Amino acid sequence: MKVSAIIPAAGQGTRMGSSTPKQYLLLKGQPILHYTLQAFEACEWVNSVTLVVPAKDIGEARKKWDYKIVKNIVEGGKERQDSVYNGFKAIDADTDIVIVHDGVRPFVTPDLIRRSIEAAQQFGAVITAIPVNDTIKQVDDEDFVTRTVDRNGLWRVQTPQAFQYAILDQAFQKAVNDSYYGTDEASLLENAGIKLKIIEGSELNIKITRKEDIILGEGILYSGMFDGDR
Repeated sequence: MKVSAIIPAAGQGTRMGSSTPKQYLLLKGQPILHYTLQAFEACEWVNSVTLVVPAKDIGEARKKWDYKIVKNIVEGGKERQDSVYNGFKAIDADTDIVIVHDGVRPFVTPDLIRRSIEAAQQFGAVITAIPVNDTIKQVDDEDFVTRTVDRNGLWRVQTPQAFQYAILDQAFQKAVNDSYYGTDEASLLENAGIKLKIIEGSELNIKITRKEDIILGEGILYSGMFDGDR
């Protein structure tokens, strides 16, 4: 079985309020992206990683991210979906499973990557997610509460997301034909009418998008709660 991973890391980090793209910010002295790549390199199920970075960073990235697992470094697109599609076009067509993971989710583990791949083998398409435990309110245009949403069956979606190659290819082609943009690869499959399986992710598998996430990330690393192998 051939498994190719796509790691989009082409964001500019505008919500972080920093001139440094968030994937390059430091956690415990290492760039966020380092921890992500380290997890994929440690997972023996993954054959290669295609890393997607801003166009201006490609030359430097080839030197900085010279990890054994990284096969391709390609240019990002205008939207996240464009970036992942650029990565998808760069992977080998004989790939069996494609796994997509946010470059700024540094606390993914080799075990979660493996479980995603196994589930994609069985079900065709799988996403990791966490059940919603908080009370959810719907509001109107003026931010007044209109109702409480039943949280049963609601999940907070994470990455990795893993797909059989032909299924993701079909979903991308449908999105291109429809001029459809989704917030993740799972939404492309929904647009194409393809079933998705959910497996449970981890509360530690946070996405670093705001300044407070850096504090949380540092806390996770220094607390010893995070075991990169499990």
